[in-house]
Amino acid sequence: MFKTFYPDDWQASAYVIPYEELYRKGYRGLIFDIDNTLVPHGAPADGRAVKLFQRLRDTGFSTCLISNNQEPRVKPFADRVGSRYVYNAHKPSTKNYIRAMEMMGTDRENTLFIGDQLFTDVWGAKRAGIRSILVKPIHPREEIQIVLKRYLEKVVLHFYRKEKEGKK
Repeated sequence: MFKTFYPDDWQASAYVIPYEELYRKGYRGLIFDIDNTLVPHGAPADGRAVKLFQRLRDTGFSTCLISNNQEPRVKPFADRVGSRYVYNAHKPSTKNYIRAMEMMGTDRENTLFIGDQLFTDVWGAKRAGIRSILVKPIHPREEIQIVLKRYLEKVVLHFYRKEKEGKK
């Protein structure tokens, strides 16, 4: 039952993912959530995010941000990091994951999604047939509806960890 929400990989941060290795494996498109994945909730794009996206472009990746936020939040962030974007994405609906791939010219086999939430980010990517990487939230301060979901995520991640440990 919980496997529906399991990410394909789990990393400490979007900033420690071995992107060059993923590129060598054939991945060409990266879809990112913004809030608590790349910066604290509501924060503008910082120097670290700008450098990451420059590194990704230099490696050869296409990128797209998809967010459930509105355009006044998403567009300035996307402009600063130099990425395509989709706002008001209604994650976990699959429509805008597919739209992001179309914008990047990628497909399900060569696209990865990176985000911090299981029930929107990871589940939406899974439903769209895209591999996902869950990252730990950057900042503990979150909106109340997200705080409530985090309690449920802990249960799912408990079983995810147990299964991963059993395969070692």
